[in-house]
Amino acid sequence: MIELTVDILAECLPDATHKNLEKFVEGLNETCVHFEIDTPQRMAMFLAQTAHESGNFSTTHENLNYSAKGLVSTFKKYFPSEEFATPFARKPDRIANRVYGNRMGNSNEASGDGYKYCGRGLIQLTGKDNYTACGKALGMDLLTDPDIVEENPVAVLSAGWFWNTRRLNDWADKGDVKTVTKKINGGDIGLADRKTHYTHILEVLQALDN
Repeated sequence: MIELTVDILAECLPDATHKNLEKFVEGLNETCVHFEIDTPQRMAMFLAQTAHESGNFSTTHENLNYSAKGLVSTFKKYFPSEEFATPFARKPDRIANRVYGNRMGNSNEASGDGYKYCGRGLIQLTGKDNYTACGKALGMDLLTDPDIVEENPVAVLSAGWFWNTRRLNDWADKGDVKTVTKKINGGDIGLADRKTHYTHILEVLQALDN
């Protein structure tokens, strides 16, 4: 298995800042060992997907700062019109509570669970059920202090937990970017960017592995 360094990550992800790569390199190595993301193909897929999901490791918290128009476009089921959406616009806590209430183990909209357990980590862990299961697997209390999922190494370990529970190493072994993407976000959002990342990162890691 290749041990990642900041220099290797910089070659893999040239658009990422040195500061962000330095922040996550230790957690990435720990996660890759723990979840057997241990071949160039698996590591390339994991890095490509987490880099896309986190804006090249620049954010570990879900962006819920939507305009009224954006809410209708993105969450039509919950915001049927701009008039309805206007009181929620640019209010991430209210948006999350509306969209994630009574789902994924969360209580109703008024409980605040939607925002408390919104997306965090390099692959955004979302919903009380996932925070509970991930915390149990990692031996951590993520329910009491969900903000720690934004921090290293939990931001990476939670992504590794998600990766492992969805058996994404199996698809990484096949180089199947499309299926991995679908299992992460339910569709093919950002597929071209993910493929570009994967192809480049795989070339870098294979050269190091020879």
